[in-house]
Amino acid sequence: MVFDLDGTLIDSRRDLADAANALIIELGGQPLAVDEVSRMVGEGAAMLVRRALTASQLPGVSVAAALERFLALYDERLLAHTRLYDGVADVLGELSPEHALGLLTNKPLGATRQILEGLQIASFFRWVLGGDGPHPRKPDPAGLLHIVERAHAAIDETTMVGDSAIDLATARAAGCAACLAKYGFGYRDNLPLRGDELIASTPRDILTLLDRRA
Repeated sequence: MVFDLDGTLIDSRRDLADAANALIIELGGQPLAVDEVSRMVGEGAAMLVRRALTASQLPGVSVAAALERFLALYDERLLAHTRLYDGVADVLGELSPEHALGLLTNKPLGATRQILEGLQIASFFRWVLGGDGPHPRKPDPAGLLHIVERAHAAIDETTMVGDSAIDLATARAAGCAACLAKYGFGYRDNLPLRGDELIASTPRDILTLLDRRA
């Protein structure tokens, strides 16, 4: 099983929004609502920064320079408000003895590892890939397929668990099953579902859905 991070295991909306707004204010713009920033998450920090600059009407700012500053601001508050969704730690604890667990996120690896360690779930994952590694970011399936290869698993034995259209597209591109976290902030009612996806309304539902699938 390969998990997404933001919106699947953790609620990181406030810290991401606070970092984005700190950047925007430094650049002379007006801060954005937390929910507005949340909708920008999923395709990596560079895309989040680009979208935030556009929404704040700061299009002339260098994205590369703004990205560097955003990452510094975010590193200062990685765990200020970020928390696990209720039940996540217990679910991972029940899954890990029987399943090889990986984590695939578009968040930079350093920040990812700090969050996993800070929330005490790092030990559950045998493989962790971030968006700044050697593989293209999701929805490119290369990172997911790399984890599957490392696990010596078949793709039809693999489930990608995520909350967004990006995670759904990644699972489909790799050819594996998709479990969507409806409770996550990346979930949308207009996702292009085919009907074979597992839909989890709570983290605990992931266990129930996998049992039914087996």
